[in-house]
Amino acid sequence: MQIGTPLSANATRVMLLGSGELGKEVIIALQRLGVEVIAVDRYKNAPGHQVAHRAYTIDMTDDQALRDLIAQEKPHLIVPEIEALNTSTLADIEAAGIATVIPTVKAVQLTMNREGIRRLAAEELNLPTSPYAFARSEADLQAAIDAGIGYPCFIKPTMSSSGKGQSRITNASEVKTAWDYAATGGRVNQGVVIVEGQIDFDYEITLLTVRAKNAVGDIQTYFCEPIGHLQEKGDYVESWQPQAMTSGALAESKRIAKAVTDSLGGLGLFGVELFIKGDKVWFSEVSPRPHDTGMVTMCSQRFSEFDLHARAILGLPVDVSLREVGASAVIYGGHATQNLIFTGVEAALAVPNSDIRLFGKPESFVKRRMGVALATGTDINEARSRAKLAASLVVPVIQS
Repeated sequence: MQIGTPLSANATRVMLLGSGELGKEVIIALQRLGVEVIAVDRYKNAPGHQVAHRAYTIDMTDDQALRDLIAQEKPHLIVPEIEALNTSTLADIEAAGIATVIPTVKAVQLTMNREGIRRLAAEELNLPTSPYAFARSEADLQAAIDAGIGYPCFIKPTMSSSGKGQSRITNASEVKTAWDYAATGGRVNQGVVIVEGQIDFDYEITLLTVRAKNAVGDIQTYFCEPIGHLQEKGDYVESWQPQAMTSGALAESKRIAKAVTDSLGGLGLFGVELFIKGDKVWFSEVSPRPHDTGMVTMCSQRFSEFDLHARAILGLPVDVSLREVGASAVIYGGHATQNLIFTGVEAALAVPNSDIRLFGKPESFVKRRMGVALATGTDINEARSRAKLAASLVVPVIQS
């Protein structure tokens, strides 16, 4: 692998489509390796815009806008970071040999849509999943529940992230509200929702799975230590690493993660979400890029998930070793405003072994993730306590 010099004729250029807090960290990791990075997002001054060599604001579902920007910037690699993309355009771009889509066009198309990835996992790869059905109307949704999904169940858009449009219902009186919320709450309204039956599990994990080239240039699969996490309404609020598991559950988790990522192909880091009960494991979802729960790796691993993704997509060796026990806790905006300031940062950083990341998002919402606290400890309980304490000490305030 040869890497050029940024802002020169021989630069190695990577374009990120989506430049939020995860994209921002990927950009920083790429720049440390001498890559020229172009950040694209749907709104101005996104976190990644603030650190990239060049930044653009476009509707990434617009075929012509996307084609024009790619033609202008001529990236070697295109790295999708969000769901709201015109994947057909990306398929054409890659087919024409203009740029390589990370990890593959197939991976992007399938994982951007819950229907595609669930059918791949359950129907093609025969992996264990929760019971599910797809509904294209409220009547379809009710029929699917009545036909065997049952209550309680989860209703989700086929295309969304961070819990948007998701709800858990326990009886028929909630079906209409759940349908309306899912049908309008996704990144792109597909007119299709997925309903999933609730399964009895002990905990859930993210298994960060890396497809990277080894010393002889062959693609090899690597696994980070499992990450435990706590979610509220489909959005993560805490994560920790490593999550204690039985040897049987860990082996089965790796088998499932490898099967899915082998099928998707390409190079890069994947966030594979799994449900665990004893030695039993169910596949939940996969993202073909760094995962929000994986932000804990910024304090727990020798190389964060962002470093690993950058190295893998460039064809460089990776090291997934754990450095120490770590945890993360979300810092919410607490207010709907474009004029937010944060107080208590000094108190948060006084917590032993703690750190924080404030993402720099230009607009806050009450439950928008505006930052994350990180902490390490002698064990998971100590790390989690420190991370939650540090997060609680950062107080968002509207600037008067």
